[in-house]
Amino acid sequence: MSHEYTAPVPDVRVTEIPEPGAVTIVVPTYNESANIRQLLRQITESVPARLPCEVVFVDDSTDDTPAVIHEAAKDCPFPVTVLHRDEPVGGLGGAVVEGMKAAGSDWVVVMDGDCQHPPSLVPELVATGERANAGLVVASRYIKGGSRAGLAGSYRVAVSRAATWLTKSLFPRRLHGISDPMSGFFAIRRSDITADVLKPLGYKILLELAVRSRPRAVTEVPFVFQDRYAGESKSSAQEGLRFLRHLVGLRTASPVARMVGFGLIGATGFVPNLLGLYALTVLGMHYVPAEILANQLGVAWNFLLIEHLLFRDRRRHRRWWDRAGRFALIANADLVLRIPLIALFVHRFGMGALSATALALVTTFVLRFAGTEALVYLPRRNRSRTA
Repeated sequence: MSHEYTAPVPDVRVTEIPEPGAVTIVVPTYNESANIRQLLRQITESVPARLPCEVVFVDDSTDDTPAVIHEAAKDCPFPVTVLHRDEPVGGLGGAVVEGMKAAGSDWVVVMDGDCQHPPSLVPELVATGERANAGLVVASRYIKGGSRAGLAGSYRVAVSRAATWLTKSLFPRRLHGISDPMSGFFAIRRSDITADVLKPLGYKILLELAVRSRPRAVTEVPFVFQDRYAGESKSSAQEGLRFLRHLVGLRTASPVARMVGFGLIGATGFVPNLLGLYALTVLGMHYVPAEILANQLGVAWNFLLIEHLLFRDRRRHRRWWDRAGRFALIANADLVLRIPLIALFVHRFGMGALSATALALVTTFVLRFAGTEALVYLPRRNRSRTA
């Protein structure tokens, strides 16, 4: 749920319908009260004289940031809106999507609230997009004229470089022509935004836009990443993990990619399964009941990985115990097929219990994937209600 506060707009600057080329500046904020006045001052000095603008703050703060925005906006010659979210769904990326939905201009510029993205570049981002007839204009630190000088310390520089390399390696086609997919500073045409297909997780919304709904044409302009004006960076190990989960979610968006991911996760489940089988058979248990018991170790391992890596964005459709029960039922149901296969491989072809189990697991893989996706993680169908 969000609450909207709109600062008063002086009579001399009332724009009911945005002019062609007007811009909405979307700023996601989380406890950035010390930066707000400086940011609005920079925008006032850089933007209004060159093109009509409005600023939309989407705020997830736990401090007085909304109140500071509301007070500082009284001195601004352009509309300033604050959307405060009670629940920060999707993190910073989710805030940006909500701001895009609220935008009323031809162009939407996304920038951070810590003054590391220079507002003086906003007119150039829009003008470049108009000249190139582009749908997306990225402010890049990694082309001639750009710099990452504002990144504090060699550790953050190394992390940024590694993340850039990883994303470009995973999405070479979608990110072609984007040198800085980690940038949080960009302009996009409102007509090129397909908010309904976006599933943001964390703070890398440009990556989400480029991969899920890449605009028709992309161009870049260089920018120098500034020092933070006040406060501390919100980057953390937790955000790093969210970023990695986001990458996995993007990479496994297609059914084929999900099946590959399902297979890789299933392959890791061989380890607890086969170790358990080995231990039980060494203790003298017959391979059939040993396989049934050892299978539960692989089932639990696979469920945890699939939940957190492969189907994370589909978990809300069912309660966790419902998902776990269905997953365990499917995983154990294939024993009806797998145990006869194992017996066939052992008695007919003379295979060992371990190799026969591994071959049977591969044989039933496709059926397990289809059943898991259809019966555990697909949304329930809405039942029609009669009056």
